[in-house]
Amino acid sequence: MIGVGVSMLLIATLILVLVRRLQVQTQETPKYRFRKRDKVLFYGRKIMRKVSQSTSSLVDTTISNTSRPRMKKKLKMLNIAKKILRIKKELPILQLKEPPPSVLEADLTEFDVANSHLPSEVLYMLKNVRVLGHFEKPLFLELCKHMIFQQFQQGEYVFRPGQPDTSIYVVQDGKLELFLTQQDGKETLVKEVFPGDSVHSLLSILDVITGHQRPYRTVSARAGEDSTVLRLPVEAFSAVFEKYPESLVRVVQIIMVRLQRVTFLALHNYLGLTNELFSHVSDGPCPGDLPMGVVHLGQCPNPCPTTETGGWHPAGEGTEKARTPRAKSLCLQGGDPGAAGMDQSLWQCPPLSLQSVSQEPKERRSVTVEEQPPGTYHYNYCEDDSAGGACPFGPYQGRQTSAIFEAAKRELVKLMKIEDPSLLNNRVLLHHAKAGTVIARQGDQDVSLHFVLWGCLHVYQRMIDKAEDVCLFLTQPGEMVGQLAVLTGEPLIFTIKANRDCTFLKISKSDFYEIMREQPSVVLSVAHTVAARMSPFVRQMDFAIDWMAVEAGRALYRQGDKSDCTYIVLNGRLRSVIQKGNGKKELVGEYGRGDLIGVVEALTRQPRATTVHAVRDTELAKLPEGTLNNIKRRYPQVVTRLIHLLSQKILGNLQQLCGPFTGRGFGGEELTNPASNLSTVAVLPVCDDVPMAAFTLELEHALNAIGPTLLLTSDIIRARLGASALDSIQEYRLSGWLAQQEDIHRIVLYQTDCTLTPWTVRCIRQADCILIVGLGDQEPTLGKLEQMLENTAVRALKQLILLHREDGPSPSRTVEWLNMRSWCSGHLHIKCPRRVFSRRSPNKLREMYMKVFEKDADRHSDFSRLARVLTGNSIALVLGGGGARGCSHIGVIKAMEEAGIPIDLIGGTSIGSFIGALYAEERSAVRTKQRAREWAKSMNSVFETVLDLTYPITSMFSGSAFNTSINKVFQDKQIEDLWLPYFNVTTDITASAMRVHKDGSLWRYVRASMTLSGYLPPLCDPKDGNLLMDGGYINNLPADIARNMGAKTVVAIDVGSQDETDLCNYGDSLSGWWLLWKRLNPWAQKVKVPDMAEIQSRLAYVSCVRQLEVVKSSSYCEYIRPPIDRFKTMDFGKFDEIYDVGYQHGKVVFSGWCRGDIIEKMVKDRRLADFYESKRMDVLTCPSAGFTDLAEIVSRIEPAKSYLSDGEESDYLTEYEEEGLDPAREEEELLAPAEWIHTEVFETKLWPLLPGEGVSWA
Repeated sequence: MIGVGVSMLLIATLILVLVRRLQVQTQETPKYRFRKRDKVLFYGRKIMRKVSQSTSSLVDTTISNTSRPRMKKKLKMLNIAKKILRIKKELPILQLKEPPPSVLEADLTEFDVANSHLPSEVLYMLKNVRVLGHFEKPLFLELCKHMIFQQFQQGEYVFRPGQPDTSIYVVQDGKLELFLTQQDGKETLVKEVFPGDSVHSLLSILDVITGHQRPYRTVSARAGEDSTVLRLPVEAFSAVFEKYPESLVRVVQIIMVRLQRVTFLALHNYLGLTNELFSHVSDGPCPGDLPMGVVHLGQCPNPCPTTETGGWHPAGEGTEKARTPRAKSLCLQGGDPGAAGMDQSLWQCPPLSLQSVSQEPKERRSVTVEEQPPGTYHYNYCEDDSAGGACPFGPYQGRQTSAIFEAAKRELVKLMKIEDPSLLNNRVLLHHAKAGTVIARQGDQDVSLHFVLWGCLHVYQRMIDKAEDVCLFLTQPGEMVGQLAVLTGEPLIFTIKANRDCTFLKISKSDFYEIMREQPSVVLSVAHTVAARMSPFVRQMDFAIDWMAVEAGRALYRQGDKSDCTYIVLNGRLRSVIQKGNGKKELVGEYGRGDLIGVVEALTRQPRATTVHAVRDTELAKLPEGTLNNIKRRYPQVVTRLIHLLSQKILGNLQQLCGPFTGRGFGGEELTNPASNLSTVAVLPVCDDVPMAAFTLELEHALNAIGPTLLLTSDIIRARLGASALDSIQEYRLSGWLAQQEDIHRIVLYQTDCTLTPWTVRCIRQADCILIVGLGDQEPTLGKLEQMLENTAVRALKQLILLHREDGPSPSRTVEWLNMRSWCSGHLHIKCPRRVFSRRSPNKLREMYMKVFEKDADRHSDFSRLARVLTGNSIALVLGGGGARGCSHIGVIKAMEEAGIPIDLIGGTSIGSFIGALYAEERSAVRTKQRAREWAKSMNSVFETVLDLTYPITSMFSGSAFNTSINKVFQDKQIEDLWLPYFNVTTDITASAMRVHKDGSLWRYVRASMTLSGYLPPLCDPKDGNLLMDGGYINNLPADIARNMGAKTVVAIDVGSQDETDLCNYGDSLSGWWLLWKRLNPWAQKVKVPDMAEIQSRLAYVSCVRQLEVVKSSSYCEYIRPPIDRFKTMDFGKFDEIYDVGYQHGKVVFSGWCRGDIIEKMVKDRRLADFYESKRMDVLTCPSAGFTDLAEIVSRIEPAKSYLSDGEESDYLTEYEEEGLDPAREEEELLAPAEWIHTEVFETKLWPLLPGEGVSWA
């Protein structure tokens, strides 16, 4: 048999040689012609068309039953003809589309003054007054009447120290320069102001509004060139505020919000400044003396009158002199490290003391607190002398407590300038805090006003990058703390603690809003106490640091511009794009809330390296270069912080991260992961059949396992903010509220309506990423909303989500879904639980998902995978090449499943690409093992291997048998139709480059990735004809590719052969005869010298070995290598043994990971620690937290309404309904909808609504 085969091989070889020689002799100039295969296909299709036409003409549409067998025979003949001619239905190929210009290009038109129908001065003023909020047209026109034009020559001062600080200056043309005067009299340039920009201070505006006008002290401005300036006196706002009191409240609130979000964010979060931002001694007015005969402010130089043990001295004669010196030493030497180093003047504060009251006949009274609804407290003073025990509010007892309480309320009335003292009735709570009590923590949402009566409250702030708190200031008797958070509605930015016993009055946030509703002007006095606490340094920075708004599509700066400032994203999203020398544009990165933009160029004084434009409407804080230099000179410790920020940016660029939305058209040099900082996700349906409500609830449930998530629909918005919330007049209110939701939640989900409503437009405007949701078992279609979307320049990245039923078929025709869309950044297949497709009324849906939200989300579900993709927490599995040793991959995957490690992305090289493709299709280690074992058996067939031998010019085998074996496994599956995102790596020997395949024919690219040189011929890429070889030659363990696709953690399994490194040093020359003698002589010492084949192999894998070392040393990769070195590359007959080795090794490794919390760290959100550090879980402590619009409270916008509707119910029972109703469930059904909304689970896990609000379902 072997002889016959050899003889046939020789005959065939001779024939081929003769044919080649004849071809060379007759070869002339090359002519373009069809290949033989093309000719065969052409004539074959032509024959098939004629056969089909003839059969259709012969057969009538009304065929009788007797003629049907004849038709079957004809069909069989057609199928036989197809097989003979090898005519196959051509599978659709993904059409690679470039992203639309709106994705990578900024709008060419900037702030266009020339083409506007409004005068330039009106446009510039409108742009700059926006910093104070949204003014209606009549209000704005009223302000424009007060504009004053001023001309300045170059070098002429616009204002200088000593002049009143009462105006806003807007540059119409020319340039202004802002200077700070140092202590030595020298002026330092901190800011250049160009046309359209302004010079003003929000704190100065607040001072004028509150009636505490100040002159300029260290700030001056002069014209850098001949300039025209518009001056708007702040007094112009007074007339507006008299007509519209809600505008006054809104402006004050916005000033406070800008102060907290812009100034404090830039100076504290990024420059690390803490107590430099606050004045240690408040500049505000001290309350007047308390009335004689009741209580008055004494002159004790110590605010903390305690004994050495921290207890209180009883009031009485002679105690004042005895305790004052001791108390002073105690306070200065106490356990507070932050306060010890403060100026001694901080301690010169007047505590409340008793004189005449202490001499009255004592009647023992007890004070009890009855707990009322939130924010309402009553005090009942009991006359019973027998009541024992000390007063819980400090050293005062009985009538003394009553007198102190009433006197303190009068002082609070004076401080807050309350016209009607009865407004404080039942709204003030007297508190006594023991030493060491934490009154409020940094990040708390439910805050209150605290007015100190006795003792002092220490205010701390957590240092950046250190687990240490620094003392900012002390709140003395007669001063308030906590008012900034109450006015802004933002979380508290510091911690309030009583280091000594302290007595204070407390007004809850809700009670303060009730007072403000009755008297709006109360916000002025409270806001002034905030401004009085700010240090002079903050006032200077308030002039220099700008707040700016960039509309979607506008460029923040362009490539090549001068770098003169740094930006901080307050909310919104920016995209950075670089233009190469050939004109091609590539995505560099995307930036979300809290990111620092342009810091590298600004600090290195290099031109802008990229163009940055707004993906959606974005708010930023602008920190000019001169301001930064001034801060560095004043506080040198800032330099260390800047070096840290700069190193983070540089290291981030070196890692060259990109994201999961870079499937097509972005290039491979992305430097940041776009999904790592998504804040908002819009969900858009393809058709009305998509179960949007159930889908968004499932996604919210999965996202809640990662971080606090909020789902918003048009009905929820109307229920929470009123029926008019989506009107254009409420633009500011809605934008501010949505911005705060982004601050206090990890992700905000926007569910659009099914039509193009104002809410749908708002969702698209707010979105960082748009999920287009379709049904995978339907015909590929383009939705109406999508068609409308194509007509608008939407810059948010779009992701196609195809939903599949739990018991439905596998995904198919995904390419058609993608090709009919202009551009999608990627796609995902989601297998939904049965409950998602069950039709039920909104009430029934709510009931069912209450039960769902009580349970933890399954981390292995497709919704959890989508949640990890959206938050940048994907876990990737990368499988290396190594022949039969790769069978151990399946064992490790089985161990991963048992350890609870989810797999969101899979890829590999060579045998790793084969195993990875099987798992991406099956998502089951058991089924993957079965199919891989069947294929391994076919690899052991000697007969098929011999038949595939060919003349070894390119390779020893023709590759036909190997192609057939791979094709039998995957059939005509496309990579796009796999359940899991998948990729494999090949080596393109035509272009001498690495190729990463994420779409196309699955079996072909798996075969290409397994093509060993010399054994199999290269595979021709069906797309471009390039020759593809085994990817192991260039990247045998492509963990870096998985990282570039957005994975946070990569589990890399290496099964490659390990080369011998202990080789013989034979000198400068080598004799082959000497080597032959060493090998043949059994008594000679063996030497390790590679032969020619091994040298070629090592040369081929040089790049791969270097890449492997980089992967093993990376921080994102978990490297695993099973002990499979004893197995050879072609040992497919030992499949089960190799599988067991991988399984046992995986169990040992993953059990160690469980003990070391490595798995928990893998599934934990990358931003969770930072998020909770800044928010302090304020959503969990205050689930009903919402945006506090003070103007709404004053103007009484209509109350929230409930929009409830029932639809058709379904008989499709889920596992939650089949369990039956428990008693708690039955009790819930008896509640009214408005009452039901406030159950604990619904508030904390579904839709956190404000008290008394309802919700409806679309």
